[in-house]
Amino acid sequence: MHMYPPLAVEITTPLLSLRGATDDLLAELAPLVRAGEAVAEPPPFDDPMSLYEVDPERRVQRWLQGVWRGRGSVSADLWRLSFVVVHDGRAVGMQDLIGQRFDVFRSATSFSWLARSARGRGLGREMRAAVLHLAFEGLGADRAESEAFTDNAGSNRISQSTGYVANGTTWATRQGSAAVLQRWQLSREDWLPRRRDDISLAGVAACRAALAISARPPTSER
Repeated sequence: MHMYPPLAVEITTPLLSLRGATDDLLAELAPLVRAGEAVAEPPPFDDPMSLYEVDPERRVQRWLQGVWRGRGSVSADLWRLSFVVVHDGRAVGMQDLIGQRFDVFRSATSFSWLARSARGRGLGREMRAAVLHLAFEGLGADRAESEAFTDNAGSNRISQSTGYVANGTTWATRQGSAAVLQRWQLSREDWLPRRRDDISLAGVAACRAALAISARPPTSER
């Protein structure tokens, strides 16, 4: 049993699993971060982002510090759950879920990256489906949000294919230059017809208590 309950959460689909980002799993991902496997062209992330760090060792250090900082700053007002994506027994990326005053707004935002060597296999969409199942079924979200630069075709395509609707644009900086972010939103009502029965959750009750999220009955009971 983990002293930090979010590390015990696991979401399992027929294709992959999302596991709480323990230090052991982060150590498996570190060589991918060091090798620059998280980045793409055009650059997918807004500033500041440790994955843009030029020096490989500094990149790993800042990335780890960011994950650890997320663990240490959890509160009812703001939390970030970090998961390692495991496919065929290998750690291949990360999927995060972020909540701000979640018990009030019931809205969660996703963030992810996938190693270059694991792209093109449908894992990006499966990761999103898994974390949406956690958000809606496990934590009782009313809506999920995401955003991506308008030229990030892969992320925007995943949002569209999983049922999100466009929710306006905003500006962000990317490596110091201004770029347009497309916002996306998915409501519980739009997710329910797409709800999958082949995704399982473990460790969610203890996690919900740690995040001070009031319980809601599962979808099947509403």
